[in-house]
Parts: sequence; C-alpha cells; structure tokens
Amino acid sequence: MPFVTLDGQPFHYLDQGQGPVVLLGSSYLWDHTMWAPQIEALSRHYRVIALDLWGHGQSGRLPEGMTSLDDLARQALALMDHLEVDCFSLVGLSVGGMWGARLALMAPKRLEALVLMDTYVGVEPEPTRQYYFSLFDTIQASGSIPEPLLDIVVPIFFRPGIDPQSPLYQQFRATLAALPAERLRDSIVPLGRIIFGRDDILPRLPELNARRTLVMCGDQDKPRPPSEALEMAELIGCPHLLIPEAGHISNLENPEFVTRALLEFLRN
Repeated sequence: MPFVTLDGQPFHYLDQGQGPVVLLGSSYLWDHTMWAPQIEALSRHYRVIALDLWGHGQSGRLPEGMTSLDDLARQALALMDHLEVDCFSLVGLSVGGMWGARLALMAPKRLEALVLMDTYVGVEPEPTRQYYFSLFDTIQASGSIPEPLLDIVVPIFFRPGIDPQSPLYQQFRATLAALPAERLRDSIVPLGRIIFGRDDILPRLPELNARRTLVMCGDQDKPRPPSEALEMAELIGCPHLLIPEAGHISNLENPEFVTRALLEFLRN
C-alpha cells in the first residue's frame, strides 16, 4: 500500500484499477476500507484512489500547523500532483465532501465530476458544535473513547433501525474502542475540532459545475439530514438523490444502491 510524504507526514492511500481516475474521500473516524464495496465495483472500470485521513488507517499524525479543511483539499491535490493525475472525479462522504467541495472550488478545471454524499459545507449549528467539542474534551482528557461515549458516538453513523449486533456496527465500535491515546490526542481530536469548527462555504456553491455535480444522502442520516443535502443541491442547481434505508455511512448500509448510482453518474 503506497504512501506519500505531505507536510512532513506519511499519507497513506489505496491505488487500484485502471482507467479514468476516481478519488474517494472517507468519513471522519473511518479509513479507506469503508469504500470496499465501491472500490471492488469501480476499479473494474476506473483507477480508484482512496485516502486515509490523518491519524486514520495507516496515515501519520496530523501535520503541525493544520487549521482548516482547505489544508485537506490542498493535500489531496498534492497527492494527485505526486501521482501525475491531471483530471479526476471526486466522491466525498461526510468530511470527504466538506474538503471535496473546497478542492472543486480550488481547482475547477481538474474536476470531471463531483459527488457530495452525506455532507454539509455550511457551518456546524452552534449547539451541535458545542456538543461535539464537549465530547472531544472528554476524549482528550481520558485518552480513550470510554464505553458510555461509544454508546453515544457509534449509533450516530447508522440508520436508527440497524441491529447493534450486526458485524458492521460491532466492527466499527471495536475499531473506535481500540484507538490508542496518542493517536486520539495528536490527530483524531484536533482533526475533529477542525471539521466541526469549519467556516461556511455555502455562498460559494453556485460556483460549482451543476452538470457535473451530484448530491446524495441517506434517507435516515441523523448528523447530516436530507434537508441539508437538498439545500446544497438547490444552491448548486444539481441533481439530488436520497439513498433508501441508509444513515450517515450510506455507502455501507445500502452499498448496491450507492454503487449503481455512482457508476451511472460517472458514466454519464
């Protein structure tokens, strides 16, 4: 699995398949393996590049001096430069969409298509921001995600009706429980503060290419509800698709629907 040094730290990514390039941006607290069903299908027709966020998967710690999601967009562009990829499509879920929209605004001529999934590029509503920051304070102090906090954090990512004993749910819970203190304090918590303390780029969404953009959202997404997806799609003037029977990690809760929609959109 390849690495590139960005801002002094090792940045890990998957690079699989051949053809036009599709860059996948993952959710906070998940690594590139969350895209496994889509990577398998897309890499038959495309060259798929999927990133591990700082402190996630096999990527190194958050680089010194990172303050904004613009830094993530710039780093993703630096990876594309390193790989000598000029033009590509971008599919970003959650924070992947937050920095993905910024990348599209930074380098519009390099984007062939943009899919924003279960994401929102406006500011975090103040009560939610304060709530998440209080969770970060608890994690920072304890150097772990304690059991009671896991009971709060894990369900956020899934539709309300999911079986808590399902492998998807249990595997994610176990991954969070196993995160070492150093990684939480050096990368996960400060990156979370950057994500949930982000600035508002909603006013810039009309600058995006509406014909080449698609907004998708799980119909039962709690942290990024469908109303936010609709708001963004209307500002862009692009199509808007609800993913049935899915929460925040919609690509894993309804992988067949998402994969089919992505293949159709990228083909067109």
